[in-house]
Amino acid sequence: MWRKEMEWLLSVSDSIVELTPSFQEFPEGGTFEVMVTRPRSDLYLNLPPLRKLDAMLVTMLDGFHDSEFSYVDRGLVVSDRGENVKRQSNASSSDSPMIQYEEKWWLPFPKVPSKGLSENTVKILKQCRECSNQIFKAAASINSNVLSQMEVPKVYLETLPKSAKVCLGETLHHYITTAHFSPESLLDYLEMSSECTTLQIANMIEAAMHIWTQKRTKTHGTGKQSWTGSLKGLGGDKEKNKVLSERANTLLKNLKSQFPGLPRTRLDLDKIQSNKDVGQAILESYSRVIESLAFNLMARIDDLLYVNDATKKRAVAAASAQLQRPTMRGNSWASMVTGPPYGHSPLEIGSRDKRRLSNSSNSDIETMQEALERLTFN
Repeated sequence: MWRKEMEWLLSVSDSIVELTPSFQEFPEGGTFEVMVTRPRSDLYLNLPPLRKLDAMLVTMLDGFHDSEFSYVDRGLVVSDRGENVKRQSNASSSDSPMIQYEEKWWLPFPKVPSKGLSENTVKILKQCRECSNQIFKAAASINSNVLSQMEVPKVYLETLPKSAKVCLGETLHHYITTAHFSPESLLDYLEMSSECTTLQIANMIEAAMHIWTQKRTKTHGTGKQSWTGSLKGLGGDKEKNKVLSERANTLLKNLKSQFPGLPRTRLDLDKIQSNKDVGQAILESYSRVIESLAFNLMARIDDLLYVNDATKKRAVAAASAQLQRPTMRGNSWASMVTGPPYGHSPLEIGSRDKRRLSNSSNSDIETMQEALERLTFN
């Protein structure tokens, strides 16, 4: 179904062409120039790689059939005895390796065998994870390139404040306009504990970048502005706005690379909604879907490997606990398996203990189970 729907969607791109000059020969000799059609350059360059990335993802997903792991509903733990399902009351219980998704409650919980996944399965999962990472980077690069080629909507530019300082705030504006600008240090300083906060900062930086870009393209007078103390070495306001716009662009790129799963910014959403180019719409949507699928596949593989490691550690701990049996009056459970000291059998020791504890007459033959009970609890 996926392949059929994608063929329907991408078939529109066959009609999106551009004219290019070409030379043809007359039958009697001589050449003449004519205009011929060919696929538009952006579609010609980006569609074949996207098709290949799509095929790689589908192949990987098909390879997970009949796997060693399975999934159960979030918040459910399937017990190994009787396959009884019970609701986990405490989500942070140390007995379960469940990964908590506080904001993504719909995600299922991966379930692996009691002894963990086999080494071959783990190796395949790691290979798929690395391949998904490369697919994600390629699709994200194509999507970012397509979005950058889209025209900035006028409705977005009209809603921007006149001053970048109003948009950024005094602190962030100071660190961007300072003479010693370091995007890495600035990102370390910013408070980005949540996805919502990080996206808000990205929107602020992107808005300031376009404010400075607009000021750079407009004609300004020679009047002084509030640049003293920050960028003293530069000439006019046009050059300063260019530098600040480039700084904001660099900071935004570093922010997106540091948080690859960050949602689309406000400008990206406005571009997608206002775009009227069908070819760009196909490339953007196709690359965005592949990017999202590859990122989700990486996340699910990471969850599965985490649960597998926790399950193996729990299995090793349980095996170690079985070997360390409790000790009763100096005699361990292991001594009953290896035999009692001084070369006597459990039956002989049991009879001797019985004669010592009571003055009754000699008993008949005692069973091994009775002797072991006396050896353990007397």
